[in-house]
Amino acid sequence: MRKAIGIFVATALLIVGSWWWRGVPVPMPVDAVAPGEKLHCLSYAPFRGAQTPLDPTTVIPLAQIEEDLAQLSRLTGCVRIYSVDMGLDRVPEVAERHGLQVLLGIWISGETRRNQAQIAAGIALANRFPKTIRAVIVGNEVLLRGEQSAQGLKAIIETVRQQIKVPVTYADVWEFWMQNRELAPAVDFVTVHILPYWEDIPIPAADAAAHIASIRARVAAEFSGKEVLIGEAGWPSQGRMREGALPSPVAQARVLHDLLVAARTERFNVNLIEAYDQPWKRYLEGTVGGYWGLLDGRHQVKFEWGKPVSNHPQWLWQALAGVALGALVFGLGLGGGRASDSVAAARLPLSLAAIAAAAGCFAPLAVEATAIEGLGAIGWSRSLLQSGVALAVPVAVASALAHGSGIPAIEQVIGPRGKRRADSASRFLGIAVIATVVVAMEAGLGLVFNPRYLDFPFAALTSAGVPLLVLSLLSGNGPIRPPAAERVIAILLALSAIKIVWSETFANWQALWLAAMLLALSVTLARARAAQD
Repeated sequence: MRKAIGIFVATALLIVGSWWWRGVPVPMPVDAVAPGEKLHCLSYAPFRGAQTPLDPTTVIPLAQIEEDLAQLSRLTGCVRIYSVDMGLDRVPEVAERHGLQVLLGIWISGETRRNQAQIAAGIALANRFPKTIRAVIVGNEVLLRGEQSAQGLKAIIETVRQQIKVPVTYADVWEFWMQNRELAPAVDFVTVHILPYWEDIPIPAADAAAHIASIRARVAAEFSGKEVLIGEAGWPSQGRMREGALPSPVAQARVLHDLLVAARTERFNVNLIEAYDQPWKRYLEGTVGGYWGLLDGRHQVKFEWGKPVSNHPQWLWQALAGVALGALVFGLGLGGGRASDSVAAARLPLSLAAIAAAAGCFAPLAVEATAIEGLGAIGWSRSLLQSGVALAVPVAVASALAHGSGIPAIEQVIGPRGKRRADSASRFLGIAVIATVVVAMEAGLGLVFNPRYLDFPFAALTSAGVPLLVLSLLSGNGPIRPPAAERVIAILLALSAIKIVWSETFANWQALWLAAMLLALSVTLARARAAQD
């Protein structure tokens, strides 16, 4: 028992150490924003909670815009909006009261009637608030979406430009400006979007600011004589990796700090995307789409300029929760009377340490991901199931070790009545195994067929997969022919893991980690056999 206690203490220290390492605040440059200085401009989308521009009946209350701009006026001297419907036509008058300028967006799409309404409203606002509206942006990524030809868009821009006195521009990702140089004579200045995370070859956070500055210089050289405004630049604080580009609070803060330093050094202006997190974007871009804001969904700033930032500010509580889960694993695993019948006493504490470490280090991370990734009925169901297996499987495996049980075959849990296991411990473990298989299959096959926007549930599958692999190895299942269901699933998981690594490259450690867990579960299932009652 003394040896087991010593191993548990070492495991607990490992859990706490891992959370400390993940949660320790990272210093930021102190010269990005001077005291009292405001940002040049921020993209402002006012949608909160279930509000979405995807619903044409949405109208943002004036009081909500008033509240938002009162807060943003303390952070920036300008806001960029993307359309003049859904209540956004009130932004210029509210901005004027709060001393803000506006980059007014006229939304251009493939719908002629809506375009006409947007153009008429935008022209009227530009002429009504010429001192507040800094410029009018006629169209946002229209060419990228393929909703207008370059010549058609140029005619629209010129129509607007002839009827207002403020500067006119068009905004698109930088590649589409380079491909459509004929637009330049129609605008007063060029507005480009440079988003390193979304580049065809994603740029890591450490190189993002230098990449943005380099691309801007390249565009400026191409359009000499025209001012080049970076109309969108930023970094997400949550979501899945794209090759080497990792979203996180620390990465977001570092990219924005570095970018503002570069903007000051090289004397260019940048509009940051964006003011507030926008949940509705997650329906289009996955989890990452909803976390580009400098302020979160509760309108709290995510970081303070020049001060250290943590990826897990509640890391101590998460560490304590992990230690508690590890203690439960040890307590259950050592509390049974039959473990010595199937597992050598000397191996049991080390096996429990591996299970407890995996659970303590990763189950709280899976629970944290639930709040970040859950969206809609399907999204919340998926996230809750992932958290459920992260918490339940280590407990079920520890109980199985205590009772000398192996992993039951799937058919012994949900197969014909005559083949089902009778004892409750095996049923609990069997259900946990099936839930883990569902999580793994959904993640693996989803990333094979729809890899761009889906998250990597590596934390949940580590907390569940490592204990199952340990139990499989300790159960002594030899290289026998597993049941048919396990064989098919094992093959699919192994093939999915290979495809995921191929698609995401070795630069994406989240993909590599998930692939390793899919392979671990594949090995576990490949060793499966019908456990004896």
